[in-house]
Amino acid sequence: MIDGFQGILHTYAQFFDWNMWAKVLTDPVSWGSIGTLVILEGLLSADNALVLAVMVRHLPGTHRRKALFYGLIGAYAFRFIAIGLGVYLIKIWWVKVIGAAYLAWLSIHYFMEKRKGAEVDQEIKGVNQQGILIRLFGPFWGTVVAVELMDVAFSVDSILAAFGVSEEIWVLLIGGMLGVLMMRGVAGLFLRLIDRIPELETTAYIIIAFISVKMLLSVFHIEIEHTYFFSFIIFSFVITFIIHFFRKSK
Repeated sequence: MIDGFQGILHTYAQFFDWNMWAKVLTDPVSWGSIGTLVILEGLLSADNALVLAVMVRHLPGTHRRKALFYGLIGAYAFRFIAIGLGVYLIKIWWVKVIGAAYLAWLSIHYFMEKRKGAEVDQEIKGVNQQGILIRLFGPFWGTVVAVELMDVAFSVDSILAAFGVSEEIWVLLIGGMLGVLMMRGVAGLFLRLIDRIPELETTAYIIIAFISVKMLLSVFHIEIEHTYFFSFIIFSFVITFIIHFFRKSK
């Protein structure tokens, strides 16, 4: 118990290790991992950003921006805590198995729904004006709490995917923080990109399936080389654009 607590404290202490920071910033492999996380976060969180926008639409204009801003702060805090704990927990083999199984389920569920011709319903009608959060905290703060809870739910998928890509602390932290910013600020760009190239959504879930395999193999001490991992991602996007081009030409 004490060793576990000390391990978690050691993990958080590494957040402020400037030598590690300098090493990561000068390592091309780390930047490749960070880029992968950011792209995945942008593709998978575009719809989530719209959901959050719908949740605050009942508020006045200035309050909408404040609610999303406070949600942004909460999302950063949750990522910081989750990554710090996760770096320690992910070393436990059964945690990796559960994480890999969950990511695999996300991908399988997507393709099952796609095969049925249905889309996963992510529409939210907004915060219930008579809901318990509004009654407890009032219209504004009740909405902020609802946005925070939704941020936590959205973060679980991306954090697990991040641990499948890399277990380096600074890589996870930078990728996660940039991912939150992208969900808030650049989600519209990714939505337009997915509208123009809808095959990108499928590609994202293929990559998630590959990450789940990568995480599961690490349980058996089988590591996929960074070169092969990034090559697979680049190859996936190239094939996606080729397929889109041929479909569009027809």
